[in-house]
Amino acid sequence: MSDEENATNSPEQPNAKLKQSLSGKIAYLDALENAVDQQNDRLIYELLDPERYHTDISSTNDQIKSGYFNLVDDVRSQISHYLSYQLIDYLAKLYPFFYYREISEGEFKILFGNWWDRREFGYLDVLNLEFQYDKDEYQKLSDTFGLDANNKHLNTEKIAQISEENKQLQELMTNQDQRDQRKAQLRDQLQDTSNNGSFWESGKVKEERQALKDELTKLTEEDQKAVDAKEKMRSNEDRILALSKEDTILSYEKQSIKQAFGSFEAFTNHSKKLYSDYLTSLIGKEQVRADE
Repeated sequence: MSDEENATNSPEQPNAKLKQSLSGKIAYLDALENAVDQQNDRLIYELLDPERYHTDISSTNDQIKSGYFNLVDDVRSQISHYLSYQLIDYLAKLYPFFYYREISEGEFKILFGNWWDRREFGYLDVLNLEFQYDKDEYQKLSDTFGLDANNKHLNTEKIAQISEENKQLQELMTNQDQRDQRKAQLRDQLQDTSNNGSFWESGKVKEERQALKDELTKLTEEDQKAVDAKEKMRSNEDRILALSKEDTILSYEKQSIKQAFGSFEAFTNHSKKLYSDYLTSLIGKEQVRADE
């Protein structure tokens, strides 16, 4: 019998590899199940991503292999839901202004504050221990802190521009009688140029008539703006109210961050370290329990 036939018909070597592979997966699932039974969230996070855990926290368990988490892909949302309880309790102390709404199992939306019209601020990724802030809302808050030194709000200039527009619209409405009088004068002048013009003065008369017509057209356009002014002013007032409300909410958020972290920079830096900070706190709890 040839060596090739011997290799094909001998099952020992592939069986050993298969058993080793299956044993590794079974051991992983057993470890994950035991961690859930023992409510050991720290170990669960280590099992979810051993490489990251080893890099950021330093793991002494060399037996945990990466690449097994796909075995529980179909229960990721359940794992996230389970891990959220202790995590949100932890976050409530450090980020007291954040609230969380579970919009589907294991998926959490971040709400900033407990006041009326609070903003949705992004998502909490429980499995990866990350804040996923909404870029636009985050930028508004960042800009608000940047303007604080000049005692300005995010919408100060916008509100000033809209207020100036309303002032001009009000003047259009107030000056209606003056425009009517001026239009009557212009029409009389147009009639005079038509009656008094001669052939030799036709060029000059045309220029005068065109200037009168242009002014009359401008006044007529202002009349139309005045007709629409009331509705436009009402719309502008609604915009000013919305912008002022946004500035008020942003000021609440700014004050909340200052009270908790002192500055926007400190808040940002802490947010980026959620993974290491949270797991370090869980390790600390384990050590306290071990010493009791």
